[in-house]
Amino acid sequence: MYQSDITQFLNQLKEQKPTLEAEQRRGRSLLWDKQPVDLEERAEQQASRVQQTSYQYYQNF
Repeated sequence: MYQSDITQFLNQLKEQKPTLEAEQRRGRSLLWDKQPVDLEERAEQQASRVQQTSYQYYQNF
């Protein structure tokens, strides 16, 4: 059965480093898998924000 060079390389890599897929999943979970957003907490955070002026460094006293 024919296997491309890339497939052969990936199979070799998986044989040499059997923990590769688990490490990839762990890295993905750190960067992409997020906890669900609590809508009540988000509303409280937005309500407690201080409105900024359009230009921060000029205050018309």
